[in-house]
Amino acid sequence: MHIAISGNIGSGKTTLTGLLSKHYNWKAKYEEVDNNPYLVDFYNDMQRWSFNLQIFFLKERFKGIVEIQRSGENVVQDRTIYEDAMIFAPNLHSMGLMSSRDYENYKSLFDLMLSLVKPPDLLIYLRSSIPNLVSQIHKRGREYEAGIRIDYLSGLNTRYEEWIAGYKDGKVLVIDVDMNKFEERTEDMSSVIDLIDANLHGLF
Repeated sequence: MHIAISGNIGSGKTTLTGLLSKHYNWKAKYEEVDNNPYLVDFYNDMQRWSFNLQIFFLKERFKGIVEIQRSGENVVQDRTIYEDAMIFAPNLHSMGLMSSRDYENYKSLFDLMLSLVKPPDLLIYLRSSIPNLVSQIHKRGREYEAGIRIDYLSGLNTRYEEWIAGYKDGKVLVIDVDMNKFEERTEDMSSVIDLIDANLHGLF
């Protein structure tokens, strides 16, 4: 079984991945953000480093899915391969921070990779307002995230909503993290687990 958690920067993906992994006793597959050698450079000069950053993420995401499918283990995954190509890369392209040549090259590579892997059994989308994202990003205090632009986050949010509305590859569960504070309230976490169980076991 493969659950994948999607959502904007600061929406709570890593936190929920850990909580679900513990509850179900499944393996957690975390996004290795801090190991990306382009991340600091990207936030300092998005236009120069956008293609390098996205190619690295895409390679890591593809490798992660291949490992999940080969292992046969039950896995909760922090972020999906879809988000790079459906959200981050087109957002950078539309903002003029990735050239059309680089974007088309990136997209063709993504399409090839996607044809070789299976979608998750359940996709969870963590929906969040911009103020909540900014608050969470500030709270975790990563130095390289201090300069994230509001228009960048807003563009990502718009694309997330469009992507989720058109997602047809499998089951989707949307959680509003402005309202559902699963990290702080046990009753909210219980409601998330109930919804996941219902989706996975086909109750609706």
